[in-house]
Order: sequence, then C-alpha cells, then structure tokens
Amino acid sequence: MQMQNPIPANYARSQPRHMSKARGCLAVLFVTTLLFMCSITAMIALYITFPPAPIDILVMGLDSRGNEGSVTRTDSIIVVGINPARLDVSLLSIPRDIFVNVPGYGLQRINTVNVLAEMNNPGSGRELLAQTIEANFGIGIDKTIRLDFQAFTALVDAVGGITVDVPSLVVDNNYPTADYGTMSIRFEPGVQQMNGDQALIYARTRHQDDDYRRAERQQRVISALTVKMLNPLNWGRAYVAIVQNTESDLSLLDMALMTPPVLFSAGDLNQLVVNRDYILPGDGYVVPNYEALRPYIQENFD
Repeated sequence: MQMQNPIPANYARSQPRHMSKARGCLAVLFVTTLLFMCSITAMIALYITFPPAPIDILVMGLDSRGNEGSVTRTDSIIVVGINPARLDVSLLSIPRDIFVNVPGYGLQRINTVNVLAEMNNPGSGRELLAQTIEANFGIGIDKTIRLDFQAFTALVDAVGGITVDVPSLVVDNNYPTADYGTMSIRFEPGVQQMNGDQALIYARTRHQDDDYRRAERQQRVISALTVKMLNPLNWGRAYVAIVQNTESDLSLLDMALMTPPVLFSAGDLNQLVVNRDYILPGDGYVVPNYEALRPYIQENFD
C-alpha cells in the first residue's frame, strides 16, 4: 500500500531558499556592523595618532534681556581649552570685576570690554575681548561664542535639560527678573534635574555669596552639559541651538574635531576660577595675579 506524503513536494526546495535569504541578511548585517566598527576604530586611531591642534574658545555670556542687543556688559567670561592630543577639556573662569589692560583703552574692568567695542565699532566686541584675554593672560583665542540669557536656556533645553549635583543650599531673595524686578529662588543640596530657565538661575545667582562661587556654579553647568553630549542624539540639537541662538565663528568641522575630547572628559573637566587666591589688590580695584595663574594656563591652554 502506497502511503501519501503529507509534506508538500516543494517544501524541501522552498524552505532552504528562505533560510538562505535569512542567513544572507544576517551575514550582510554582520559585515556592515563589522565594517562600521572597523571604520570607527580606524578614525579613533587616526585621531589619536595625528590629533588636531588644540583650540581655545572664548565664551561670553551677555547680561542682555529682551531686545537690549549686544551693547551690554559680559555677565560671565569663560575660556575653554580643548586638547585633542590629551583628550581633555579645561575651563578658566574670569570674574567680571577684575581690571585688565584693554588694547586701545588702557586699564578697564573686564566686563566693560564688550560695551566699549560695540559702542565704537558694532560687531567688534568678541574680537576686542579675545585680544584682551591674549594680551593679559597669554591665551591665544582661536574661536569665540557670544550668547545671552535666551540663548543659554535654548541650549540647555535643546539637550533635554541637565543634571547638576548642587553641593550646598543656594538661596537668593533678590534674584533679578527679566522685567527688572526681583524674586526669591532656592536650590536644595543634592542631584537635581534642571531645565534651561532653572539652569540659568542657578548659573547667575550671586547674592548669597559672590562672583567666585557663581563662576564655580557656571562651570558646574558646563560640566553637566558635556555629560549630555554622551548621547549622540543631542549632537545635532546642540549644534542647531548654538547656530540659531549664538554669535560664533565655530564651524561644523570645529565642533566635530572637539567632540572626542568633550566625550572622553565629560563631567570631569579641568577647572579653575580666578578667585581670591589668584588676584592682587590695586588702588581701589583688583587685578589678576598672572604669576600664580601661569602654571595652570601653560598646562591647559595653547
């Protein structure tokens, strides 16, 4: 008696083709992934073997609200040193009330340099402050970023906010508002998630202590921003926020070359504030103690 075969006659022929296609797709995926990883590894090796030149960036935070524009004082001045060869990032915060020699203007409070330049030659504030930093601190500024309060909040919000570990209680009952009034603010100690507005308040408040502690808070915010750059999804958002909301001569290539050091040192930056340990008394004013600052500057800036 002849038994019927319940298996379709074409099964033996069709099933291997399906399995072959699946194996082929997996092989292509594996090879593509392998090639991508090899390419990334090769680029990293090339970057480390032939690193780009160091780049020093002047970041100017303007005390500008609403439509005040660029003819205003700098609320914060930070020099950022990017060293691709060492894969590290360094910060130097310069307090706004120290006096420096300004090319063409003599001894001036550093936060007025932008105003002096913009009043006499609109658009020259970034250049004059860069020249002033180089003449006094010996740091050759390669690129500049100038931003106001709105630009700062836009950048923080673009990366989804930041996480800041607040070391101690911060209370300010006279924090200045956009309408030139005041309000009370408070930050409890501990790890906190901040949006753009909250990060701006944290970075600007100073009535509880002084400009030196405020500079430390600003550096803490920058460090938190570098941590958000560990997420590749934030790279494009941060770039768009910088391009749309700031004045800068940084190119897309500059930002790409800066990315490895920023990622490698994210949350662990070299940081120094020109505080009371680094200033000398003058005749009713204070000036930087350049001799005391020299070791840090020579170590971390080009």
